[in-house]
Amino acid sequence: MIILGIDPGTAITGYGIVEVKGNKFYYLGHGCIFTDAKLPMEKRIQKIYEKVSELVEIYRPNDLAVEELFFNKNVQTAITVGQARGVVLLVGAMKGLNVKGYTPLQVKQAVVGYGRAQKCQVQQMVKTFLNLNEIPKPDDAADALAIAICHAHFKQTTLRSGQI
Repeated sequence: MIILGIDPGTAITGYGIVEVKGNKFYYLGHGCIFTDAKLPMEKRIQKIYEKVSELVEIYRPNDLAVEELFFNKNVQTAITVGQARGVVLLVGAMKGLNVKGYTPLQVKQAVVGYGRAQKCQVQQMVKTFLNLNEIPKPDDAADALAIAICHAHFKQTTLRSGQI
């Protein structure tokens, strides 16, 4: 199973691709989609749409795991992140992927075992799970890899419990 994890944002959208075979995780790639704040919003989300579509074509993931929007005191930020997230969900739907969202708390719980883990703890576990020499950079890409790992854990648990 190949999982494309996405940490959505309009300025930076992180992505990470992980393959899961049995209990083993294999790193396939990671990176970020950067958009220029000077561009109109429709051009920024178009770039996100095109790049995520390209990633799906290249890696052929089975599943798309996306970070859920969490309450944000800055309404404007929440709206723009929501727009980026919506575009990512659209790509998943149009490409026929199994799409699932996870809260930051769920990601931390699945990757570290503690829902209030610090970012550095999550990053260290991503490095360990994927047998990498160093913590993936930038942070948005490391977060996307953590989201993919989280999805793998939830899916394996669901499969073992017979809920799928």
